[in-house]
Amino acid sequence: MGETVRAFRRFLRCVKAVSPVVSTTILIGTVIVLITVAITFANTMLVSRVAESEFNSMKQFMNTVGLQVDNVAWIIGRTQTVRYSSKYGHVEFIDNALRYDIIVNGQSFANFTTGIIVYNMPVDKYSMGDGYYEEIYPSDSSFLQEGTSAPVTRTFAIERLVANSNSYIRVAVVPCLRIVNSTITVRGSAKNYVKLYVPLLVAGEMPRRSLSITLTGTDLNVSQIDNVNTLRIEVVFLRENEGFDNGFFRFSAPVETPNIPADSMLQVYCSNVQVSLGLHS
Repeated sequence: MGETVRAFRRFLRCVKAVSPVVSTTILIGTVIVLITVAITFANTMLVSRVAESEFNSMKQFMNTVGLQVDNVAWIIGRTQTVRYSSKYGHVEFIDNALRYDIIVNGQSFANFTTGIIVYNMPVDKYSMGDGYYEEIYPSDSSFLQEGTSAPVTRTFAIERLVANSNSYIRVAVVPCLRIVNSTITVRGSAKNYVKLYVPLLVAGEMPRRSLSITLTGTDLNVSQIDNVNTLRIEVVFLRENEGFDNGFFRFSAPVETPNIPADSMLQVYCSNVQVSLGLHS
């Protein structure tokens, strides 16, 4: 009996000796897990905040690029380089994205194909949710802008997830058309002129030596036709199967029929603006 009691007491001493070690080990393991979770959470929040800041900055940058298109389009040889910084996203030029068909008096007059400039931010870095859309400039989503001070590009942000395609939230610069009506009186006779300005973005060099976009006005052609009574302009989406349809561009209408006076003179100014990425470091 006495031997049994002594054995039990030895067991209790062992338990008392082991318990602090076990407790300390469990406590240290718990602290390590908590620290690991906290570090992971903090890192995720940091990446999200940096990506959010970058995306907001790129919205302003892409708007600046769109405004620069108007500065270089109408003067052959003029060049503008705009630089940016990016950690998570990248700028891409998408060739042959749209075609504008111009129909005069019910007959095809001309058609013009253009590319677009897109900034891509992976949605695993920053996301506003599928279906997000923001009109940056102008607020009018028509591809036909009216007036001498009207823009010749639209800039907008969109997140639209498409099956079998990379998932990005994007900021896009898309060429649009400017229409200007004017009346000139010569020797007592008034004549109405309709001027249509069409900037086309075409691919240039893509060395990507730096984070910059260079725009160069390379060609400017003018064509005209008299006795115009009706004008119809249609937009055709050449990359619909890649997700670049009107669900992406969000034009207010795929067809525009501006009202013009009878027997007008239509003058179409078409400019090629060459887009180069990373040409100048």
